[in-house]
Amino acid sequence: MEKTKLRGRQMLFLILDSALFLVFLIATAPRFSGIAWHEWLGIVFEAAIVVHVLIHWEWIIAVTRSLFGRVQAMARINYILNLLLFIDVTLLTFTGLMISQSALPLFGIETTHGGIWRMVHSLTSDAAVLIIGAHLALHWQWIVRSVKRLVGARNIRRRATALAQSAELPTEVRS
Repeated sequence: MEKTKLRGRQMLFLILDSALFLVFLIATAPRFSGIAWHEWLGIVFEAAIVVHVLIHWEWIIAVTRSLFGRVQAMARINYILNLLLFIDVTLLTFTGLMISQSALPLFGIETTHGGIWRMVHSLTSDAAVLIIGAHLALHWQWIVRSVKRLVGARNIRRRATALAQSAELPTEVRS
C-alpha cells in the first residue's frame, strides 16, 4: 500500500515537474510566445516554483537540518542547486516585473523597459537555463525510471516484441 502511494506521489511529481519545465521552455522564448505570454508564463512559473517548494518542504527541512552533518554529497549538491535555482528564479521574476511591458501595465503600473533591470533579467535568465540543465542532469535517472513507470515501459517492450514476432515472415518457402 505504501509503495503504491509513493509511486503515485512520484508520478504526480513527474507530471507537475514536466508541466513546470514546459512552461519554462515556452517562457524562455518570448519571440516565439510573444511578450504578453512570456510575462504571464513567467509569473505562473514563479508561482509553480513556490508550490514545488511547498510540496517538497519536508525534504527541505530534513536536509537543511542535516546539511552540515552527515548527509550524502548528492543531497548536499541537490540542496545547493535547488537553493540557487529558487533565488535565481525569484530574481528573474522580480526583474521581469520591473521591466514588464504587458502584465503590470494591464493594472496601470508603469515600469522601466531597460537599464539595469533588463541586464539582470537577461543574466538571471541565462543562469536559470544552466541551473535547470544541471538540475535535470542530477535527476536524470529518476526522470527515466519515472517515465518508464508512467508509460509502462515493460508493457510497451512486450507489445513491441510480440508485434515484431507476429510480423516475421515464415522461414520456409511455399511453392
